[in-house]
Amino acid sequence: MAKDPSLGVKIGTVTHYFDKIGVAVLELAKELKAGDKIRFTGGKTDFEQEVDSLQIDKQPVAKAGKGESVGLKVNEKVKVGDEVYRV
Repeated sequence: MAKDPSLGVKIGTVTHYFDKIGVAVLELAKELKAGDKIRFTGGKTDFEQEVDSLQIDKQPVAKAGKGESVGLKVNEKVKVGDEVYRV
């Protein structure tokens, strides 16, 4: 997928999605913190939401940095490989 500057800054990629609890796991390429507005994009995915909370290893954190995997509640279904942008 070509880089689209209108999407914002790419901050990560979905690596897992837990359907029953509506939680996505993101591998971060840039920092993400609670309160950030993010956009999920992919083949059938395209929505924005605010980050209410983040978890690393089931522990709440205020922010996470590049290279970390974080879990967050998502408002809609996502798929592995969907890209995440800060908007």
